[in-house]
Amino acid sequence: MPGTAPVFLVDSSIYVFRAWFTLPDSLTDRHGRPANAVFGFTDFVYRLIDERRPSRIGFAFDQSLKTSFRNEIYPPYKANRESAPEELKQQFLQCRRFLQAAGISEFSSPHYEADDLIGTLARQTRDEGERLTFVTGDKDLAQLVGAHDTWWEFARDKRLDYRGVEKQFGVRPEQIADQLAIAGDKVDNIPGVPGVGMATAAKLLKRFGTLEDMLADIPAIEHMKIRGAKRLMNLVDEHQDTIRLARQLTGIECAADMPDHAPLERGAPDEAALNDWFDEMGISPARRERWRRLLDSPR
Repeated sequence: MPGTAPVFLVDSSIYVFRAWFTLPDSLTDRHGRPANAVFGFTDFVYRLIDERRPSRIGFAFDQSLKTSFRNEIYPPYKANRESAPEELKQQFLQCRRFLQAAGISEFSSPHYEADDLIGTLARQTRDEGERLTFVTGDKDLAQLVGAHDTWWEFARDKRLDYRGVEKQFGVRPEQIADQLAIAGDKVDNIPGVPGVGMATAAKLLKRFGTLEDMLADIPAIEHMKIRGAKRLMNLVDEHQDTIRLARQLTGIECAADMPDHAPLERGAPDEAALNDWFDEMGISPARRERWRRLLDSPR
């Protein structure tokens, strides 16, 4: 039975972007550079650690929208998203620099996305018998939720366990990648079957169980007791190649460039690096002391 204290795996980029879009750009560092995303993200980190006091935690970052292995499979993948401006890229680096100085594990890769890094860490820690809490707002990560795990949207305090994921999406966690391959995902610019949404995709998977079983018996779709079953059968038949392509994009992959047994234990802060970061960001003495008390607390 997994231990009582979960391992926390954080989808960091969501919380950096959220701070960037919601906090005023009048928040700057000591040199007058925008620092709203940094302050918002580090406040989130403080609240998370202060509330849960995790002994094992890791933060995963997306390094690039253009160099993922998914772009090699399908170049238009995420092409609908604009690249981050330089001032935001610099703030991402400052967020990572803070975590490093604070003794908190952070990860990124030029070839894999944060989801893949989290999936890799999840596999490693689950092999050790640990239960997991995925801190995110991304539905894609719900596919990683196991019997003892939790998907947690921190800002809204929305939590989904294995059964909660099934209730929310209409499919079991291990079916979500198949569901997205059928319905497509506009957020990530992943094509799907035209006119077929997540609810219909869930009905198909409830009937067939897996994407491969559905594609192996497409004529059976016509006999499902749903409106437009024959039209749905024809659409799936016509777009088989699109579905198979999409399935290569929707699944979370193991990151080959991640170390085996990546460290997730919170370490002691690097005082010199942390002081340099505090100075550069113009952190007040009171806030510095608050951070030191937290980082020096039992882990």
